Amino acid sequence: MKTRIKDLREDHDLTQTEISKILSISQVAYSYYETNKRSIPLESLCQLADFYNTSVDYLLCRTNQKKPYKKQ
Repeated sequence: MKTRIKDLREDHDLTQTEISKILSISQVAYSYYETNKRSIPLESLCQLADFYNTSVDYLLCRTNQKKPYKKQ
């Protein structure tokens, strides 16, 4: 998962600080997510999926399909 969130952040030309502000956490806490030193809370995982317009399954490497699921 660390690769996916880092790749997405870099693909959007964003810094860790910018993403940490979106998640309302410190930059250090976010860097721990990217380096897999800390698990990402579900709420933050959902925020990232919404922000990047992808699915949580994509962030968790459960699928290679970036497109989010249709909401029912």
